[in-house]
Amino acid sequence: MTATPAAAPLLEARGLSFRRQDEPVFAPMDFQLHAGELALVEGDNGSGKTTLLRMLAGLLHVGEGELRWRGAPLQRDATAGDILFLGHQLGLKADFSPRENLRVAASLHGCRDGTNAASVLARIGLRGYEDEPVRRLSAGQKKRAALARLLLLPATLWLLDEPYANLDRIGIALVNELLERHTDAGGAAMVTSHGTVSFHGGEPRRIRMHG
Repeated sequence: MTATPAAAPLLEARGLSFRRQDEPVFAPMDFQLHAGELALVEGDNGSGKTTLLRMLAGLLHVGEGELRWRGAPLQRDATAGDILFLGHQLGLKADFSPRENLRVAASLHGCRDGTNAASVLARIGLRGYEDEPVRRLSAGQKKRAALARLLLLPATLWLLDEPYANLDRIGIALVNELLERHTDAGGAAMVTSHGTVSFHGGEPRRIRMHG
């Protein structure tokens, strides 16, 4: 999972920080993330882990410092479809089915080659629930419906905020498998998690948040 040192980073932060009401949320930080690499973002509650991922996704403005994507300043419009954020709010329309939610996402960003809504929903464990309104699904099923976007959309960088929440042991193992396959294929991911995370194939890069 560790990229060759000579490779140019996909994502680079230089002196990155964020302020809320003129108070720093986290101290200035520098890090790089390369193709094929997975990073675990660590820190206490309130240390800014979610804020960091939202900044990287372009949902919050950079407070101070610089973010670069593929060597150029990161711009949200330029990275649409290339960076995929999955947060505590799952981004699902409650009255739509998992299949309909995926179709909306695919209409914006396209699909990975060889995939479709039916195949990824079966792979993610929602066979038989493809056309059930999301509001009728359990918390774990809703999480799986959101995770299905990882399989369908052709994003290079996954930003996953607590992806293991509301999942059982099988679901947790599935997330780890998705991450491993994504990085093995040259993708990259940043993950926050309060629990102990185990990734096969080596230790992830660790990014520590400090207030």
